Amino acid sequence: MRTAKILRKTSETEIEVEIDLDGTGRYDMNTGIGFFDHMLDQLARHSLIDITIRAKGDLHIDDHHTVEDTGIALGQALAAALGDKRGIRRYGACHLPMDDAQLRAVLDLSGRPFLIWNVTLPTDKIGQFDCELVREFFQAFSTHGAITLHVDQLHGLNSHHIAEAAFKAVAQALRQAVEADPRQADAIPSTKGAL
Repeated sequence: MRTAKILRKTSETEIEVEIDLDGTGRYDMNTGIGFFDHMLDQLARHSLIDITIRAKGDLHIDDHHTVEDTGIALGQALAAALGDKRGIRRYGACHLPMDDAQLRAVLDLSGRPFLIWNVTLPTDKIGQFDCELVREFFQAFSTHGAITLHVDQLHGLNSHHIAEAAFKAVAQALRQAVEADPRQADAIPSTKGAL
């Protein structure tokens, strides 16, 4: 079973994440941040990874700690569920259009975290959500999931569309990367023999 459960508790947040890499994209999110829950729903649905998240954070200050710590915990859960990464495809890529927006996400479950973020959201906020937190989430997720992740915006006028296309593109790329490769079911996809 490629599953994991992570509990992250600090003086700022308490985050519980459960994932199943071989799910159907079921989601149950409750972070206290409506737009963020909507984005996490997209991540689960389009990656076909079942994800449940319960987060309590210092929202009376702002959403930053909750969003960042959710990214940390989700990345840790992904890494734990992947184990030694034996038999996975490892790489994923997606060009995703959403109305005016087109985003490209490419990733490598390499064990070497790195984020390239070429995305510009034209507004400071989407509703009450700070747009800069989209990058913060992916920085935390890629770092703690040990993912090389590149996200590039090709087009986009509407911040909601751009952000949502980013989450969906990453989800589609992640779906490809975590899938079992029937041609090398027992092999680690690296000439090093480890990832």
